[in-house]
Amino acid sequence: MPRKIFALLFAAILVLTGCSVPSGQSASTASISETFQAPSATDQDLIIDLASTTSKKVNPGAKLNGPKALNMLKALPVKGKAPATGYNRNKKFGNGWKDFDRDKCDERQDTLSRDMSKVKFKDRKKCTVASGTLHDKYTGKKINWKVKSGSVDIDHVVALKNSWISGAQKLSQAQRQALANDPLNLIAADASANRQKGDKNAAEWLPRNRSFRCQYVATQISVKKKYALWVTKAEKNAMTKVLNTCRNQKGAKVTAIKPAGNQKKAAPKKSASTVKGTVHPGSYCKKADKGRHGKAKSGKVYTCKYDANGKLRWRA
Repeated sequence: MPRKIFALLFAAILVLTGCSVPSGQSASTASISETFQAPSATDQDLIIDLASTTSKKVNPGAKLNGPKALNMLKALPVKGKAPATGYNRNKKFGNGWKDFDRDKCDERQDTLSRDMSKVKFKDRKKCTVASGTLHDKYTGKKINWKVKSGSVDIDHVVALKNSWISGAQKLSQAQRQALANDPLNLIAADASANRQKGDKNAAEWLPRNRSFRCQYVATQISVKKKYALWVTKAEKNAMTKVLNTCRNQKGAKVTAIKPAGNQKKAAPKKSASTVKGTVHPGSYCKKADKGRHGKAKSGKVYTCKYDANGKLRWRA
């Protein structure tokens, strides 16, 4: 077949199949190729796509790879609830999220990126989360979350008010801020379930998703051990009942802190005052001058104190 006729036939096939020959290129030399548009640095949506994570499988919540939770529970003190007098979330636990692990991202953002899959970020340093998928542990449902949707909260597994009435009043301000921002005590959760929970303890509220209850209770026990908090009798009974269904459930590796909130600062010693004029060594001094200093003509300093006979005198 003549080369010219072959070229015409090939061009006709390209037209019928929806392909076209680039201008300035003959049908005989045309090739089929794929090209990808380079993202524009000014397009925020594309920047978010570039910063997105892979579709990883995640298990929301803290790592529990320490001793058995039942043994940790047995070691916790048991007391009644302390009065909630003086509780103020912002004043006692800090206003806003802090950067607990010093990675330059606050703990809300760190928890969202830790607990969700298919995470996309607003920034190139992968700090501020824009969207993600949460397989919620409290309810068992899947939540496709994005900023301002209101469907996901960051929950304190041991609620801050519950910690206040179970020992946190004895912590220092810095220790309470650590408790409020410690990844051990944080989990991304369904917003409605989190608000149902409020400040309840394990005797008053447990996740609807029964398969998560062992992990939930073990996390609470770990937090209470780390921050020197106690449990009520009803709370301990409820935790024990849950852990009896999973006796090998582990808690977290934690070291209990020493509460530093009630340490009284030693009052500074008052420097003894000096009486006016000169004093005579060995002479009697007034009861009002007890402990005060006085200078003799020689310039030597004497103190008004008791002698062996119980009399106040100016003595060296």
